[in-house]
Amino acid sequence: MNPGQEAFETSSLLDRYLVGLDDDEIDDAWVRGLFTEDAAVVFPISRHDGIEGLAGYHRASLEAFAATQHHGSPAVVTVDEDGEHATFRANVLTTHVHHPGAPGEPLFQAGTLASGEARRGPEGWRMSVLSFQVLWIRGTPPNGAEKAR
Repeated sequence: MNPGQEAFETSSLLDRYLVGLDDDEIDDAWVRGLFTEDAAVVFPISRHDGIEGLAGYHRASLEAFAATQHHGSPAVVTVDEDGEHATFRANVLTTHVHHPGAPGEPLFQAGTLASGEARRGPEGWRMSVLSFQVLWIRGTPPNGAEKAR
């Protein structure tokens, strides 16, 4: 495999992750197609370690909202010389729509830096670390998020 193809496959993991968050089809197959068994997903207000329960973790987080939309920039990917490990960074803009009747503004938006690591295994490239750093917010965050800023 060539380095350009490896970088493309790694960046497509983040693309598929972001689109999947908005598709309402977050299940174990989705998780296993994106993450390694020992993956860590780190948000500003929580984290999850390991693939077990990762789908439920995401579903529970998204239940706070009536809808979401995630937009990612192209990822900057660096593949190690061994061709088995990569790091990536991308900008992510998210819009979260609060449930009708929720207090505060109807939308919560965030500008975020997504970064992580990926490894190539028998099934192809998978993310081993995915971390989000919030750079700015607008609107009413979900319950408890104010404490994270």
